[in-house]
Amino acid sequence: MKELMQVRDAVISALNSVGVPALAAFPASRAKQYSGAVAAVAVGAAEGKALGFCNYLGEVYDSEAGTVRELYGKQLECVITVDVRAERAADCEKACGTAAEVLLGGLPSGIRPGELTWEALCWEKETGMFLRRGGLQCRAVFTAQEQEDRAMFLDFILRGVMTN
Repeated sequence: MKELMQVRDAVISALNSVGVPALAAFPASRAKQYSGAVAAVAVGAAEGKALGFCNYLGEVYDSEAGTVRELYGKQLECVITVDVRAERAADCEKACGTAAEVLLGGLPSGIRPGELTWEALCWEKETGMFLRRGGLQCRAVFTAQEQEDRAMFLDFILRGVMTN
């Protein structure tokens, strides 16, 4: 599902931008390849919901084309999981603190944070590293506009994320 990957990628980008190295979820054994803390991000449980009537939200004026386009939307209720690993407990805790700030206030406007929970810091025998798992319940909002030829509409894009 493209929408899940958009949410995951937006979180990874936000964490990387504040200095917390973050990647899509990977085998725990790969954490040893990084110096300092590293975060593995995934989207866990997800449930999609339509916005408006059959996803239809109304019309918007396209100032570049000088036309009116139909706007569609949907939302996704999901849990973003963040596993932070580091060789030192202090590095793991520091990265978790920074990650918490980003998750609660530094994500694109299309991701509306809910409850953030963190498990206790523990030692992961498999990797020989400290681990702290977090989960953020959130709502992600996506919009799409019809194409100029009105035959189909564009992919749903996470609101608040810049596109090329």
